[in-house]
Amino acid sequence: MEKTAKQWLSRIKQQLGKKIRAVEQNGAQETVMLVEKTVLPDVCYFLWHEKKGRLFTMVGNDERDIHGFFALYYVFSFDSFRHFITVKTLIDPLDPTFPSVAVQLPAANWYEREVKDLLGLRPQGHPDPRPLILHGDWPEDLHPLRKEFPLDRHAPRVQSREAFMPYDSEDVTEIPVGPIHAGIIEPGHFRFGAVGDTILHLDARLFFTHRGLEKASEGMPLEKALFLAERICGVCALSHSVAFAQAVERLGEVMIPPRAAYLRTLFLELERLYNHIGDVGNVCAGFGFAVGISQGARLKEIMQQLNERIVGHRYLRGVVRLGGVRIDITEREKEDIVQTLAYVKKEFEELVDLLFSHDIVMNRMATTGVLSLEHVHQLEVVGVAARASGRSVDIRRDQPYAAYDRVPFHVPVYEAGDVLARVRVRIDEVSESIAIIEKLLHSLPNGDTFTPLPPLPPYRSSMGWCESPRGETVHWLMVGPDQTIYRYRIRSATYSNWPAVPLAVKGNIVPDFPLINKSFELCYACCDR
Repeated sequence: MEKTAKQWLSRIKQQLGKKIRAVEQNGAQETVMLVEKTVLPDVCYFLWHEKKGRLFTMVGNDERDIHGFFALYYVFSFDSFRHFITVKTLIDPLDPTFPSVAVQLPAANWYEREVKDLLGLRPQGHPDPRPLILHGDWPEDLHPLRKEFPLDRHAPRVQSREAFMPYDSEDVTEIPVGPIHAGIIEPGHFRFGAVGDTILHLDARLFFTHRGLEKASEGMPLEKALFLAERICGVCALSHSVAFAQAVERLGEVMIPPRAAYLRTLFLELERLYNHIGDVGNVCAGFGFAVGISQGARLKEIMQQLNERIVGHRYLRGVVRLGGVRIDITEREKEDIVQTLAYVKKEFEELVDLLFSHDIVMNRMATTGVLSLEHVHQLEVVGVAARASGRSVDIRRDQPYAAYDRVPFHVPVYEAGDVLARVRVRIDEVSESIAIIEKLLHSLPNGDTFTPLPPLPPYRSSMGWCESPRGETVHWLMVGPDQTIYRYRIRSATYSNWPAVPLAVKGNIVPDFPLINKSFELCYACCDR
């Protein structure tokens, strides 16, 4: 495998030839290729289209006080070789432009709009140059991720440059929904273009409560930043903290103890369980099936009470530490987990039988909100949504971490791409998670739960990743002097998947939008980071 990977990497270098200025290894799993910005789209498209790499994340960084340039990093995951290739290019501050990769690789759309907003690096030829993070009333010459921008600066508001899809036909009705909603929900604005009740187009605007966490992390000690990481999102708190911890541990080339790896895996599956069970119940709210809503919420509550008994927090905060875990479990707690899961499994199977035996429930879910496999590939959709449309991608299996390479499990994949397929994936993953937990408890090794970290070299980058309940989450980190953060980039599964929702609702009726939206179960906080 190692020899094959080296041969494969050597061929890529040969094929790209003089387009690569320099190559360096960033640890065992990542190769960094430095290119001129003029060939950036060609190199990225080659890795994505010809070599079938997945666009894993993209990072813009203000490195002027290091070497005088801004930098862009396009990271591609090659799952079959368990390797990453990062395409890096430097941007001269006197000419802060670069040719857009999104023209050929649609998944780069949001990333490039974000670096334009936050760093002032302008993607030339971008298919949608509208503001993304800062909306339209933020001054165009203020870029908060530049190092000279103070954290406490308040930007004056200007005339809004917001723009939505114009409709020329009088037959098309615009239906604005949000950003303030009737229920207890985070803000998001959805503007439908519909003929009758059929949706022709949807503009989805997010980032209304962006918290600037990446800016706030600059200069922050790593231990304090871990505290910030697990507060990015409530329901993915553990996934975010594990991804951040792994990024730090990879920088220090630290292998956490086996018991700590098993415990992280155990707690991550408990997080997946309460989310998936609750999400199956939440989907029922999309078609008013009250029994399903109640049962899903009840079983989710049982799982969260288990979390609180085991680790002291319903959302599993405080579990992870850099170099291991803070929480160990006793034999009594192992028995509590086993008994609770046995009860929840039985009750959840009864809920599933109830759903699948109800003709109206099945009719509302089947063929509704279809997301095609082509769109999944183009937008690099991840998690449940990708697997429901036929793409077998799961970072637990493809780039294993913690103890996932020591417990066999099945990754369920469906091809229909509709609401029903997304529900089926969650149902199957509930069974898989319970089986994983049982295997972990049976083979949980003895030993330490923590390894101390060595001093970390400044201005080196690293990544950590985790398959959250919504899909893979990626944390990119560059450490500065004195074990503090220089740049912290958070790419959640939600960030990857939101652009797919408008494509899935097209051609459906307006009343089905809540159902389709709930089947993706995307949060807003993971974008408002």
